[in-house]
Amino acid sequence: MSPALDLGYRLVAGGMSVYCARQAYYGLVERKIQFVSDDWLDWSRWSSQMFDRDTMPVRYWMQLVGTAFTSLLCLVAVFIGWWQPNG
Repeated sequence: MSPALDLGYRLVAGGMSVYCARQAYYGLVERKIQFVSDDWLDWSRWSSQMFDRDTMPVRYWMQLVGTAFTSLLCLVAVFIGWWQPNG
């Protein structure tokens, strides 16, 4: 693999990790978190829902745990990268 591609991969994964960690932190502090839509073509109002901890606790915690887990996975990707054994 090209060293430039590996560096770019790690930079993008690091940026995603910081972004998701900040979103999870602010979700805990403000007691509400925004829904992350995985549909790139959905620009409707349903793709930007806000979940409050007091009114929708199950959806709030599902979104918060998913965001924190994504941050952790991206952080692992920064340190491991595209691991390939020397064969």
